[in-house]
Amino acid sequence: MEGERRPVPGPPAEGLLADGHLILWTLCSVLLPVFITFWCSLQRSRRQLHRRDIFRKSKHGWRDTDLFSQPTYCCVCAQHILQGAFCDCCGLRVDEGCLKKADKRFQCKEIMLKNEGKASDAMPHHWIRGNVPLCSYCVICKQQCGNQPKLCDYRCIWCQKTVHDECMKNSLKNEKCDFGEFKNIIIPPSYLTSINQMRKDKKTDYEVLASKFGKQWTPVIILANSRSGTNMGEGLLGEFRILLNPVQVFDVTKTPPIKALQLCTLLPYYSTRVLVCGGDGTVGWVLDAVDEMKIKGQEKYIPQVAVLPLGTGNDLSNTLGWGTGYAGEIPVAQVLRNVMEADGIKLDRWKVQITNKGYYNLRKPKEFTMNNYFSIGPDALMALNFHAHREKAPSLFSSRILNKAVYLFYGTKDCLVQECKDLNKKVELELDGEQVQLPNLEGIIVLNIGYWGGGCRLWEGMGDETYPLARHDDGLLEVVGVYGSFHCAQIQVKLANPFRIGQAHTVRLILKCSMMPMQVDGEPWAQGPCTVTITHKTHASVLYFSGEQTDDDISSASDQEDIKETE
Repeated sequence: MEGERRPVPGPPAEGLLADGHLILWTLCSVLLPVFITFWCSLQRSRRQLHRRDIFRKSKHGWRDTDLFSQPTYCCVCAQHILQGAFCDCCGLRVDEGCLKKADKRFQCKEIMLKNEGKASDAMPHHWIRGNVPLCSYCVICKQQCGNQPKLCDYRCIWCQKTVHDECMKNSLKNEKCDFGEFKNIIIPPSYLTSINQMRKDKKTDYEVLASKFGKQWTPVIILANSRSGTNMGEGLLGEFRILLNPVQVFDVTKTPPIKALQLCTLLPYYSTRVLVCGGDGTVGWVLDAVDEMKIKGQEKYIPQVAVLPLGTGNDLSNTLGWGTGYAGEIPVAQVLRNVMEADGIKLDRWKVQITNKGYYNLRKPKEFTMNNYFSIGPDALMALNFHAHREKAPSLFSSRILNKAVYLFYGTKDCLVQECKDLNKKVELELDGEQVQLPNLEGIIVLNIGYWGGGCRLWEGMGDETYPLARHDDGLLEVVGVYGSFHCAQIQVKLANPFRIGQAHTVRLILKCSMMPMQVDGEPWAQGPCTVTITHKTHASVLYFSGEQTDDDISSASDQEDIKETE
């Protein structure tokens, strides 16, 4: 009939099925990668936990790596590996799946001998097979080792000698180890074993025991800051542990210097040398610990301090001839040779006492120890801004170049703002008790060492106005003024000289009003009205290396000779 409605046809079944398949495949394409990523992440976390558990229980100093820097073969299965784990004490390298087998099969370096009855002057080689250093040569046939694409040849983890598989004879296997090139700076395990036995017997005459090693034995203790500057400290710790006895190598972020330096009390009098790997702040921390040893009556064990500069400025290390910054350009073995060749000198250390105005009877004066310099003004302001931002995001300030760029940014900003202007109206300056009239300055810098601001010789200057070399052992401070941040920049690029105020044994500075930025050895703070008094505190025994002189050092030395000749 015409009045009847015809049923509306529904969607075809094939269309519904196709839509369902499309939705299903879409869900699979989205969820499957998510599931695979989650599963891989879970497996990776399990492997990491498993590795950490092995690392924690192991006697080896295992560290994992995603890519070895040279062709590497597993010491257990002898297979070529791109990633895995290595021991930063003995140099063993293994695949992740062979970690447990390596722990059971191979011994790590012994800091003390297990058998206390062994002779104190005899120790066999400790051979590790494979992965010998590049360009190493066999001690028997003098031919290159490790040049075959397989696990081959041997290396002694104490003396670092290498030998071919075919050259390894029974006589060499049973040969006694002489600790190689660095025998005069390594603390042998047998020595520590004998010390331990003497302490059990309540004997303390270690000098008799040390006399067996001769007067040329000058052990070196490594104190490295794994957080300094470019964060190279952690890798350097492993390299030093391979070359020395691991007991000689300390991370100061885990073992404070005062505790690490107690090892000196087990060594011969006046013989120990300490290599500080870090910035000027780390060096100051170690020198403070040395002063504590003096207070405890341990003067006979005071070490001489050398520096491997890892910080940003490194002015103290530059003054002592160790360079402006270490970036791995010379091998660690050469660094140890430089420490052995360095000469001992004295370094003045100064007490900076700050008494807040209006609180003489209520607050105890703040005291700092100064090795490098004290300043008030634009350079302290730059340091204060830099440190404020580094504390918020320390991971962003691991590059020496980036750190200097941040300093440049804040210096440019202060050129426009001039937060420290009219400093001469806010302070009074006395040198050895005599008040000094100041021109219109923005900053005052009190120097103990020759370098300032990351490698600039501030006191000597340049051009026709050069002054005699500033010394760090004469008991005198050099005091200069700057006219602003732009003047500081001109000084650093040798386009201007500072305003030289004078030299003195005692410096007194009175801040009469307002808050001003101050710093001691790169540690800045904002300071209110106060009196700053700088007096001589003590001398530190440091090591000077003459092999790292810069062009400025050579020219300054020649100028000094010319001045002496004219006199």
